[in-house]
Amino acid sequence: MTKKIATRDAYGEELVRLGAENKNVVVLDADLSKSTKTHDFMKNYPDRFFNMGIAEGNMMATAAGLAAVGKIPFASTFAMFATGRAFEQIRNSIAYPKLNVKIAATHAGITVGEDGGSHQSIEDIAIMRALPGMTVFVPADAVETRAAIRAAAEIKGPVYIRLGRSGVPVLHGEDFKFIPGEAVTLREGRDVAIMATGIMVSMALEAVEKLAAEGIEATVLDIHTIKPLDIVAVVEAARRCGAVVTAEEHNIIGGLGGAVAETLAEHQPVPLQRVGVRDTFGESGKPDELLKHFGLTSGEIIKAVQKVMEKKKR
Repeated sequence: MTKKIATRDAYGEELVRLGAENKNVVVLDADLSKSTKTHDFMKNYPDRFFNMGIAEGNMMATAAGLAAVGKIPFASTFAMFATGRAFEQIRNSIAYPKLNVKIAATHAGITVGEDGGSHQSIEDIAIMRALPGMTVFVPADAVETRAAIRAAAEIKGPVYIRLGRSGVPVLHGEDFKFIPGEAVTLREGRDVAIMATGIMVSMALEAVEKLAAEGIEATVLDIHTIKPLDIVAVVEAARRCGAVVTAEEHNIIGGLGGAVAETLAEHQPVPLQRVGVRDTFGESGKPDELLKHFGLTSGEIIKAVQKVMEKKKR
């Protein structure tokens, strides 16, 4: 059985290692350190940890100030509160002046579960990728998360890292190399290209195994960087396969599906199907039940492949 680790757990662990190596790394949290997994950093480096209370806007503004004096701040809270409640401060105090702040937002997507639609951020990728100069990472597993945190610390400028609450399968080996803005090809096939991000990467790999049994060979791209999007990889895969399916734990409007649709329309128009939350809010329920309810499963990816391949034949 494939080991499952929540990306928020990997974030907390890597943050401690990073803190030992770089004294300029500081962490801010909005009174959620046990949930965001920044409490281990707090225990190890209490003088570099700041609990800002339930005041996300103030947290982002303070992070901007710390960045302005040479620190590398990681600001953490739930994705809903980071990108929703603190948007103005992220836009005007961090992105506009191009400050070196890393926003590591946990509890993204519908797999937050029973907390319900008020806490399930399915708009955050769209919000963050719309900000000029903002890098957006959506790691697929624990290995990719650790690498993304290190990459974020090295990038000069604002970075948004989307993390989840639930455990997800470990897909990559420890020799995995994370290159910001460069998609990872996990499978190669000539019939259809499946472009997935976050937890949907493992779903895409499940779908590919079942599709292969039907004689359909699919390419799978792990799009860990939504912005800057790997336009070269997206266009090449679309040109080679002639049909594309995207999969994400996010609204299909403005997220990976939107980014790929924009790219294909401009560079390589081909039939496209988007798997994701279809312009609705989340609901309360167990994560697995919600994934089925909203159609975020390997089975739905297979259905999307079948639809897009029918379009390809026309």
